[in-house]
Parts: sequence; C-alpha cells; structure tokens
Amino acid sequence: MIRLGVLASGGGTNLQALLDACAGRRLDAEIGLVLSNVAGAGALARAAAAGVPSDCLPSKGVADRQAYDLAVVERLRAARVDLVCLAGYMRLVTPAFLSAFGPSAATRGCPRVMNVHPALLPAFPGLHAQRQALQAGVKVAGCTVHFVDEGTDTGPVIAQAAVPVLDGDDEATLSSRILVEEHRLYPQAVAWFAAGRLSLAGRRVHLDGAAATAATATLRAPALDPA
Repeated sequence: MIRLGVLASGGGTNLQALLDACAGRRLDAEIGLVLSNVAGAGALARAAAAGVPSDCLPSKGVADRQAYDLAVVERLRAARVDLVCLAGYMRLVTPAFLSAFGPSAATRGCPRVMNVHPALLPAFPGLHAQRQALQAGVKVAGCTVHFVDEGTDTGPVIAQAAVPVLDGDDEATLSSRILVEEHRLYPQAVAWFAAGRLSLAGRRVHLDGAAATAATATLRAPALDPA
C-alpha cells in the first residue's frame, strides 16, 4: 500500500474520487495528507468528513514560490507520502518541489507527482481547457492524467479518455461530462502506479510493457481495474 498526498485548491471532486477508491479497496493506497493553498477550500471539508489529515498553507501574496513549495514538501514528507496527486491545484510547482518527488528505481523511472487535466493534452493546456476546446470547434474533448514536469500540463501522458462534444454543448455541460471521466481515470492511473505497473522511457509511459494511453483512450468508461 502506498500513501498519497493530495494538493487541491477548490471543491475537491477528484479528491473525493480518490477517497472513494481507497475506501472501496479499488485502490491499494491511503491518503496521508490533503493540503490546500486556499483557506476554506471544499477539499479540506471533504478530507475532514473522511477523517483524513489536512492542512492549509495559504499562497495568496506569497512571492517566494520555492520557499512556499519547500514548506509544502516538508509537510508531505512528514506525512510519509509516496505519490503526490494534484487535484485542481491552481499553482505551478517549482523544480525544487519536483526534485523532492523525483523518479527512482522503485518507481521504474516514473516521477512521483501526478495531475489530471480536462483536455486531451497536448491540446488546450492551462486554464479553461473546456472553453478552449469549444472555441476551437473540436468534435472530441476529454481528459488526461499525466506526470508533472516544469511546464504547464506538459508532463508525460499516463492515460486519456475521450468525450464527444455534442451539438449545443456549453462550457458547463462539457465540463460535467469530462469530470465524470476524470473521476474514473485518475484513480485508475494511481492504482496502476501503486501496483508498480507503470514505467517511463523517455517521454513514453508504459503499462506492463504496453503504452498506457493506448490501453485507456476510449469513448466508454471501462471498469476500474487496479489488478
């Protein structure tokens, strides 16, 4: 079993998906700490309701990003976290943070910071990805789980799920359907990591020797399979 640290800035629905997967034994992990950079974030309430330790380090007005990140690292290390999951965390992490949770032989070269993004990367990185997709007129949108590097949503892709863009979609309706897939895909990717099934060669993430993206890119949501 691995220990997760979840960083969240908002309501925490992806945190809830991870909490539910852990509670339902579909994910061989426990959440050791939920940390938010926003006081009163819904994610903190979800952690409290689940009996999970939580902390808040407000980032508003903080000028020294590295010092802030090192303070976050200190708390994650104190919680003995093996994998950091960004779940609606509205900050770019610094190289110092990434170095603290870098790859090792035990993780088969995989970094130990993961994120979920509401677009089929590398398309539409950054904020308002669903709005970007609608403005571009694409027919298919979706979500991506990826390892985190120093760029904005530029890390190696672990898994993706596609969602059709329907006639009449607006940002809210498309976002809600993508979110369903995020809640499925994120725990699945973490389950693979926890089981030691992921490896990284260059920028290519492999699942038991096969490309993880090929195994998960689908218009329909398969059952969660951590085994």
